[in-house]
Amino acid sequence: MAAFFSNLVQFRGLLQMILVLGIGGSFPYGFHISVINYPSVHIRKFINETWIDRHGSPLHPDTIMLLWSFIVSVYGIGGFLGSLCCGYLTTKYRKLFILLYVQGFSLNIHPQYVGEISPKKLRGFTNSTVAVFLTLGKLTGQVVGLREILGSEALWPWLLASSGLSALVQLVTLPFFPDSPSYLLIQKGNEEACRKAIRKLWGEGDHQAEIDDIMKEKGAMASTKTLRVLEVIKERSLRWQLYILMTVMTTLQLCGINAIYFYSFEVFHTAKFEEYLIPYVSLGVGLCECLSSILCSTLIDRFGRKVLLWGGYSLMCSVLALLTMTLSLQHRFFWMHYFSVILIFLFVVFYGIGPSGATISVMVEIFSQSYRPSAFLIVGCINWMGLFVLGMIFPVIVDNLGPFCFLIFLGILALSAIFIYLYLPETKGKSIMEIKAEFNKLNFGKKETSVTENNFPKEQLSCTKL
Repeated sequence: MAAFFSNLVQFRGLLQMILVLGIGGSFPYGFHISVINYPSVHIRKFINETWIDRHGSPLHPDTIMLLWSFIVSVYGIGGFLGSLCCGYLTTKYRKLFILLYVQGFSLNIHPQYVGEISPKKLRGFTNSTVAVFLTLGKLTGQVVGLREILGSEALWPWLLASSGLSALVQLVTLPFFPDSPSYLLIQKGNEEACRKAIRKLWGEGDHQAEIDDIMKEKGAMASTKTLRVLEVIKERSLRWQLYILMTVMTTLQLCGINAIYFYSFEVFHTAKFEEYLIPYVSLGVGLCECLSSILCSTLIDRFGRKVLLWGGYSLMCSVLALLTMTLSLQHRFFWMHYFSVILIFLFVVFYGIGPSGATISVMVEIFSQSYRPSAFLIVGCINWMGLFVLGMIFPVIVDNLGPFCFLIFLGILALSAIFIYLYLPETKGKSIMEIKAEFNKLNFGKKETSVTENNFPKEQLSCTKL
């Protein structure tokens, strides 16, 4: 651990850029997910009072709940539409330019950018910071959403408006940082600008090996066209990368973390916590997730992505099995709800250390730069539509299944753990071309294991779009 932090000393520029990208990237996403829950009572009251003012009669409670579910979920529709545009724009324009002028695309661009600005030995750390800032955003939303700060009936509009501050910080600070070294060398062909960016981000030293890896990727891309989304889906050499992508992204949405946060209020109430203390105990859960994500960023380059994924899935699966049992028996044994509280914290810890950080790293590393925009368009669509659908149907699932809803998430985690253990190649410490060679063994089998991106005819780069 000490060696890890000592290695970071020379990478001051990289750490500063990670901070700026995180504040304007995944931080707002986590903030929005978290902060909308706190003024829910006030917003529903506002909806009803507005309807009464306009029509003279109150809304039915079911209608209010439907409108509230839509308000929470429509955020995902906006993100989905942004994802559709993001693939085209990141191919046509600089990522730095897009972040400055269209900050709404930041969740898609943030993981791509940090994956391109980091040296190979710190790639896992930098990629996992996407999850760190996401959980930090959720924690910040929990803090400022407290009724003593901005969660009161009078201040909730300011609570929702405060999310603009992170965009302002990024707008002011990002112009002082360079484009990614790989963009400067591969897309612009400017080796001197690439070396200058590396020195600014990584400090002085011998970085020739990293530049050589970028040159190899550039050489492979010279005879490769940038594939559109449908072409990526059809391309045989990317088949298993897409299987992995869809597995880890779907599991991240359906691992049960949202159900855990939902049930935490009920569990804490059953455990006889005072009503006014429950938001603060829930804040402790958020803090636990944030700290475990930070721990993941320090462990991922030591243990690798594969171990953290399948190991995290397996531990989360075990916790959900125990939690289903304790929630089912908590009314029969008075001491059972205390075990439920412990299990909630354990689940959040295993989620933060494992899938939360490792998922982003895997998604960035298994695609080369020419395919990454289209791959992240797919990621964005899965993420945002999953967020919308989950927001709409999750209350129904909970109402009908109660604590047994965790069995659905348990099954998904178990299947994903097996799949990742069997088929995900370890990407730790490997260049893009080495990872590509590992996937060729899965995509082509014994028939062809040396297939590279050079199989494509030399064509002019085309823009990524549906």
